Amino acid sequence: MQRRVTIRDVAARAGVSAGAVSLALNDRPGVSDATRRRIVEAARELGWSPNLAARSLAQGDRVHTVGMALTRGGAGLDQVQMALIGGIEQVLAERPCALLLHTVPDRDAEIALYRQWWQSGRVNGSVLVGVVADDPRLEPVHKLGMPAVAVSQPALSGPFPAVWTDDAAAIAEAARYLALLGHRRIAHVTGPAPLGRTLLRGDALTATAAELPGVTARSLPTDLSAHAGARATRTLLTAPDRPTAIVYDNDLMAVAAIAVAEELGLRVPQDVSLVAWDDSDLCRITRPQLSALSHDPFAVGEEVARCLLELIDEGRAPSRPAGTPVLVPRGSTGPAPS
Repeated sequence: MQRRVTIRDVAARAGVSAGAVSLALNDRPGVSDATRRRIVEAARELGWSPNLAARSLAQGDRVHTVGMALTRGGAGLDQVQMALIGGIEQVLAERPCALLLHTVPDRDAEIALYRQWWQSGRVNGSVLVGVVADDPRLEPVHKLGMPAVAVSQPALSGPFPAVWTDDAAAIAEAARYLALLGHRRIAHVTGPAPLGRTLLRGDALTATAAELPGVTARSLPTDLSAHAGARATRTLLTAPDRPTAIVYDNDLMAVAAIAVAEELGLRVPQDVSLVAWDDSDLCRITRPQLSALSHDPFAVGEEVARCLLELIDEGRAPSRPAGTPVLVPRGSTGPAPS
């Protein structure tokens, strides 16, 4: 593991005392301009930054901050992400803790942010979201030695404890429900192909369909936006062997699908049944109301925070499930067309 660069490391590089480094980097008198420049250059070469946690402790304060980075997107935070963050903050508020939330343009910027946070002592640990297969963040964050919890399946969380919902069981339940209604061609409009939950849900749907007589399943990956969901729905419903039921990986795409079906002259659920994931308020204000796989992201956030605080306090924490999404049938599902 990488350790934090200290004032002593800077002093050794510059060939001065630790006291001289402290004077120079805090812009205090007592060192010559040439020595100050040499110390600043040594600090820059080593990647040193002030340890904010140590500074606060020296002033009598206890710093306990959890970091969370979100990749910047055009749609902003959705209700599920906001509920997850709310659950994390609910648990942190029980202690002198705070959540430091930051948006980044890409994974490289996220990794650089973790390095800066940890080197400066700005955070005590972090939450990793949007975990993908072979996630490029896992190894560098682990090498830092920073405590972290992944919101993902344990198989994808690498060396970190994971908090997850049993999405495989949930989508299997949805497939069996649709099969009981007579549906034999089921489609799945997913998130990005590398995303961990996309892989898990897709594999579970394929495996479940293989166990159900005459049922076939196909998947179309998207970026989870309403526009992409509408495009995928249009592709599916204009195909010669169009599905009679479609499961969407979020409710935004399912809402867009209702408009696409109407545009194509198809009725929901008489001609095509739709099932959404997440079950936010959107599912209950559409007409017809959307059947959904309902889960509690606020409770997931609470469990994530508890897991991370345990890891910070005790040096270890087990991975743990945070429930199974439950199918809530509503007006968007019905018997398969004859």
